[in-house]
Amino acid sequence: MAKANIPLPKPKETRDDNDHQDVSVSVENASEHTGFVQALRLILYLIIFIALAGKFLTGSYVWEYEGKWIRLRTYFPPPQRLFTESELAKYDGMDPDKPVYLGIDGDVYDVTKGKAYQPGGPYHVLTGVDAARAFGTGCFKTHRTHDLRALTDAEIKGIRHWRKFYENHPNYFKVGRVLHPPIDPSSPIIEGCDTKNKNNTGAKKDTAERRALVQERDPNTHQEF
Repeated sequence: MAKANIPLPKPKETRDDNDHQDVSVSVENASEHTGFVQALRLILYLIIFIALAGKFLTGSYVWEYEGKWIRLRTYFPPPQRLFTESELAKYDGMDPDKPVYLGIDGDVYDVTKGKAYQPGGPYHVLTGVDAARAFGTGCFKTHRTHDLRALTDAEIKGIRHWRKFYENHPNYFKVGRVLHPPIDPSSPIIEGCDTKNKNNTGAKKDTAERRALVQERDPNTHQEF
C-alpha cells in the first residue's frame, strides 16, 4: 500500500526572526531620515552663507534684491474682489481713509505706496479707473478707458508690459478685477492724442499735458513712464 504524501507544516518564524526584521526596517528608516535632515541642514547653511556674503559685499542680506519674491504678500495674497466701475472710482486717493487703486486691462492693483499716485502726483490721473488704453498710447487725459479697439500691436504690447510691471512690483499688488459693461461696437473709436489735425485742439492740449506729467515725475519714486 502506497504511502500518502502528507505536506509537512512550515516552520514558524521565531521571535528572533521577527526582531531581526524589525531592526532592519528601523535602521533603514533611520538612515533615510538622517539623509533628509542632512540635506535640509546643508540647504540652510547655504542660505545663511549666501545671505552673509550679500551683507558683506552689498550691505544687503538679499543682495539688494527688491522684487516680489521676498514679500510675504506674494505668498499670502489679500482676498480678491470684483469691482464695478463706480466702486473702483471711489479708490482714486481723494478719500484718505481708502487705499489707492488703479485698473489696467481688467486687473486692479493697490498702488497706495506710490507717492506719484497720490492726489497731486503725476500719475494720479490713472487712479480710480481702468485706463488701459492710456498705458498703450500715453494719452493720459483722453484715453482713460479700457477700450482697446484699433490699437496697434506695439500699443497692445505696451499694455502687457505695464501689466507685468504692476504684477512684479514689490510695493504694488493685485486686489481684484473690474467688471466693465460691454463696449458698443458701433460707438466711435477714441482719437489718438498725437493726431496731426491742427484743428483738434483737445488732442494737442492732451499732448502738452502728457509731456508736463512726465517732466513733473519724481525720479526717486518711480520710473514707470
